[in-house]
Amino acid sequence: MTLPVLILTIILSLLKILVSCLPTDAVNWIISKFKIHAEISGGNAIVTFDGKRLEGEEKIQVINYFNNARFLKKNHIFPGNEQLFLHPENSGTPLVIDTKRGKKDVRLFVYIYSDRVDVVKQYKKKLISYSLFSDSLQERSMPLIRNLV
Repeated sequence: MTLPVLILTIILSLLKILVSCLPTDAVNWIISKFKIHAEISGGNAIVTFDGKRLEGEEKIQVINYFNNARFLKKNHIFPGNEQLFLHPENSGTPLVIDTKRGKKDVRLFVYIYSDRVDVVKQYKKKLISYSLFSDSLQERSMPLIRNLV
C-alpha cells in the first residue's frame, strides 16, 4: 500500500514542478488559446466595409487600432438571440474582418459606437460577443469610414 502512494506522490510532485516552471513561451501559448480578444496579424486578414476592401495604410491602421483596444466585457448570447448580435438595431454598417486563427476561419463584425466598440466573433457555428474601448478606433476610424462611403 505504501509503494503505490509513494509512487503517486513522486509523480504528482514532478508534475507540480513541471507546471510551475514552464518557460514563458509555453505559458504565453497556453494563455493565447483562451483569449477572447486575440490580436490580428495584418498579413492574413481581410478588412471590408460595406463590401469595399480596405487596403494598404487604412487596413493596417484599423488592425492596429483593433489590436490596441482594451477589453471591457463579454456579452452573453442566449440561444435564439444570435441575430440580435449579428444585426443590431441602430448600429450602421460594421467593419468585417476575415482572418484565420490556427486552422479556423474567423469572421469579426466590428460595430463602432461613440462610447464603445462591439465585436461579434463568428467561427464555425459559434458566436462570441464582447465590447472594447478604443479612443483611436472610435474617433479616427469614423472619418475614415465616412470617406469610403
